[in-house]
Amino acid sequence: MDRSSRIITLTTDFGTSDVYVGVMKGVILSINPDVKIIDITHSVSPQDIYEAAFTIRAAYRYFPENTIHVVVVDPGVGSDRQPIVCQTDKAYFVCANNGVLSRVWQDIETDDTNTPKSVVIENPSYILPQVSNTFHGRDIFSPVAAHLSLGVALSQFGTPIQDLVRFPVSTVQTIDNSLTGQIIKIDSFGNLITNISEDMLTSFLLASGSNADSVDFEIRAGDTSLTKLNSFYAESEPSEPLAIIGSFGLLEIAINLGNAETGLGLKRDDRIVVRRFD
Repeated sequence: MDRSSRIITLTTDFGTSDVYVGVMKGVILSINPDVKIIDITHSVSPQDIYEAAFTIRAAYRYFPENTIHVVVVDPGVGSDRQPIVCQTDKAYFVCANNGVLSRVWQDIETDDTNTPKSVVIENPSYILPQVSNTFHGRDIFSPVAAHLSLGVALSQFGTPIQDLVRFPVSTVQTIDNSLTGQIIKIDSFGNLITNISEDMLTSFLLASGSNADSVDFEIRAGDTSLTKLNSFYAESEPSEPLAIIGSFGLLEIAINLGNAETGLGLKRDDRIVVRRFD
C-alpha cells in the first residue's frame, strides 16, 4: 500500500484538554507526514481497559484493511508489561499487552482464515531515543505506528510473542426460559449496552417454536420490566424506559430523551435477564 494512503487511528483515555494527543500526532507526522490520522476517541474512562476493549472492537472493522490502530489505555505504563504490535488479516494493533485486545480476539477466533501474528516491541531503531516511564504513547506506540505506515515489516520491531494477556469476556447464559446477559458498556447518553446480540435474542425467542414477533417476553433491567423491543427511540414517550437493538447489533436499555444509567440506577456488569413466556 502506498504510504500516503495509510491510516493510523488513535484510541486513548487522555482526553483533549492536555497536550498528550497532539504530541502523539506530532511524533507520527514527523516520521510520516503523509499518513492520515483518525481519532476514534480520547474519552475512554481513565485506565479502563475493559471499556477500551469494547471501543476498539466496535470501531476497527469499519476501517479499511491494513489500518493501524494505536490503543493507549495503559495503567501499567512504565512497569514490566510489554508493548506489542499485533497483525491480523484485517488490521494492525499497537498497544500494551494488558488485555485491551481481548474483545478483538473474539472476532478472530470465529474466523478460520485469520492468522494473527504478534511481536514485542524491542528494536530501539523504531522508538524515540529517550523513553519516559509515563508516556509510552509518545515514545513507543506513536513512532512504531508511524514506521509501520511506511512499510516496516512486523518482524523488524521485535521477537514473536504467543502468550497475550486476555481478560475473561462475559458470556450470555441460557437456562430454560431465561437468557441472562450483562451490561458491558454505558455510552455518553447513558444507554446501557449489553452483551446480548440480536442473533442471540432472536434465536432465544424462536426456541419457543413461534414466530419471534409473536412471542411474549420480559426484559428485566434492575427493577424495570420491558415487554417489547423498540424499532427507534422515539417509539416510546419522553422519559420512558425502552429496549432496542443498537447500532452495533446489541441489545440496549435506554430512556427516550433521558439517561438510563442514572434513571434506572444501573451500572456496568449488572445483569439483564430476558424471560420467554411459552
